[in-house]
Amino acid sequence: MAPNDSAETTGEATSTVVGRRKAARYIVPVAVAGVAAATIGLVPALADSGDPDLPKISAQELIEKIAASDEEQLSGTFKISTDLGLPLDGLAGSLVPGGRGGDKDGGAAAPQDKLMELTSGTHTLRVAADGPERQKLSILGDASEYSLIHNQGEVWAYDSKSDEVYHAEAPEGRDGGGRAEKAPKAPEGAPATPKDFAEQALAAAGDTTSVTVDGTAQVAGRDAYQLLIKPKQSGSTIGSVRIAVDAENGVPLKFTLSAANGGKAVVDAGFTKVDFAQPAASTFAFTPPKGAKVTEADELETGKDERGAMQKALPGQLAELDGLAGEGGFNVIGEGWTSIAEIRSPGGKGLPEAGSGDMPAEAQGFLDALGDKVTGKFGSGTVFKTRLVNALLTDDGSVYVGAVTKDALVRAADAAVK
Repeated sequence: MAPNDSAETTGEATSTVVGRRKAARYIVPVAVAGVAAATIGLVPALADSGDPDLPKISAQELIEKIAASDEEQLSGTFKISTDLGLPLDGLAGSLVPGGRGGDKDGGAAAPQDKLMELTSGTHTLRVAADGPERQKLSILGDASEYSLIHNQGEVWAYDSKSDEVYHAEAPEGRDGGGRAEKAPKAPEGAPATPKDFAEQALAAAGDTTSVTVDGTAQVAGRDAYQLLIKPKQSGSTIGSVRIAVDAENGVPLKFTLSAANGGKAVVDAGFTKVDFAQPAASTFAFTPPKGAKVTEADELETGKDERGAMQKALPGQLAELDGLAGEGGFNVIGEGWTSIAEIRSPGGKGLPEAGSGDMPAEAQGFLDALGDKVTGKFGSGTVFKTRLVNALLTDDGSVYVGAVTKDALVRAADAAVK
């Protein structure tokens, strides 16, 4: 077991480090980069028995190793287990237009619903990456497989259970041949080397976060250091984040997110097998099976269906939110892990009451399952809870949300009373 060494940093700095990982951002196709941040960014490896004896390393040196990692080729199998405490099936069925996997959503092969499945339960996946131009992610079912493939200028998704295919062009930011364009120049003042990056991350340290090198582990047959990140503040729903980092190449292999109140890990995903050799080119080749239904992404952007209508309405909705912030309706209370976002409704209107006709019965049932009635100086309201993020909606329409406890939300709402 390597001796422990420690340093302090902020949660924001640690999140930035993870975002800089080159290997991780190539695991999932570019078409679903937003989901990658929420899932593959949370992809740890299952630890094998035995702790390897590795040279001593400091937290700063380990952060440098992560930032310096340039692995762009890998393949492997991993499992991801997520327990957010949310009845996601009920949410999808009740609140998503068209339900789950309907034709208006692009068919059963459309990535949106399939990748949302990773936010609940346990799943086995296979991944392969060959630089920024080729990636493949497959979700393995009992008797089926769902694959999402990015191969240069094209993105394909295939659901073997329904025999449906989804096809899209690669996002902007690629040249005519589907190759990634040259990365833009880094902003002035940005860290130029991994050492600079680690030093800036640690220089931003405050009293909110503890970062330590907490021994070693063996992950998917590879030696790894364990980086342990914990909030120092009380009132956060997050207990710790543990990341196993490959001792040889700096690729994060394991990520386990635990809740402050204990119990099963909120996110515990991990490689059971990993290989950093270049995958065969055939891994990323795809031709729609004969007879399969193929949906082109362009067909969903015409504004003729529900999704198109929602796309057209979105700019207006964003403008309304921007106006709300402009009116001083958005405020951040506190700092670090116990930060709470306060959003005040200009109209002072809360959720519609049950039976008023303004809210579907299914949606009301979902909210009731999540909500706890609370009272305080602010009046009364409802706290909607998950294992990590909680939100208080007061009867006058104000919202307080953060990765904090119910009591912390109530205290924030009370403190806002003039």
